[in-house]
Amino acid sequence: MSLTYTDFHFPAQTGVYHGKVRDVYSIGDDLLVMIATDRISAFDVVLPKGIPYKGQVLNQIANYFLDATAAEIPNWKLAEVDPMVTAGVRAEGFRVEMIIRGYLAGSAWRDYAAGNRTICGVTLPEGLHENEKLSEPIITPTTKADEGHDMNIAPADIIAQGLATAEEYAQMEAYTRRLFEIGTKMAAEKGLILVDTKYEFGKHDGKVILIDEIHTPDSSRYFYADSYAELFAAGKPQRQLSKEFVRQWLMENGFMGRPGEKVPEMTEEVCRSISERYIELYEHVTGLKFVPASDDAAAEKRIETGVLDFLATVHE
Repeated sequence: MSLTYTDFHFPAQTGVYHGKVRDVYSIGDDLLVMIATDRISAFDVVLPKGIPYKGQVLNQIANYFLDATAAEIPNWKLAEVDPMVTAGVRAEGFRVEMIIRGYLAGSAWRDYAAGNRTICGVTLPEGLHENEKLSEPIITPTTKADEGHDMNIAPADIIAQGLATAEEYAQMEAYTRRLFEIGTKMAAEKGLILVDTKYEFGKHDGKVILIDEIHTPDSSRYFYADSYAELFAAGKPQRQLSKEFVRQWLMENGFMGRPGEKVPEMTEEVCRSISERYIELYEHVTGLKFVPASDDAAAEKRIETGVLDFLATVHE
């Protein structure tokens, strides 16, 4: 069983947004309840089947890193009210995703291999190889699309299009670099390399704050540090913990989200395998044993009870 859709009606609820993975409930004017469902997306397409425990993994990894970075970078979180649910302050989100890359991998490598040498205003040197460490991390923002594909965008265009002021963008970039530094250090302590990741920011009480998840397998790519050098020297694929293996499986079966392409069959075995990889990443990146929440069949009731208990304390 997996939880792929919710339809709650909480006290003082003013709206709900069903994203690619999360269902976000607005409570009053100033609170959000974010439910990490078991939906999975790739190439900006929500796949037809859910992945057991994926929502719990995403929510708990995100909370692990939100708590670890809160002293330096302000974020939206108020409480983890359920293994799949976080509640926090409502911020006006910037329509930009801040992607930072320490290595040439994933879509950046595919662009580079196709001959592109400038990504989001950043020019890369000739002669780089897949998964090569960059001389310094680069920031390659994208627009944030409600539907369809996010598009690369240069910082100058973010400002010119009014997606953020120069001051707001500078703050987002500074926070992005610092978060990546912290995430890189925490990954290294667990024998992992944080390859690339994305952050989202919003404005609350006039200040830029971190919103959404961070350093999860949906938003980040990790390599195993102990095998990186040997595999890179041999030109072989890296052992990695990320959602890239899902993208690779889709590409091998003829799907990249383009018109006319059909998602390959997601058998029970495929879904279980993906679930196991997500749990593996949770345990590796946090150093904690994954403890499954109560049976999926009871997840909706459990979530509703947790949220109602939280709202009761907030409105006392």
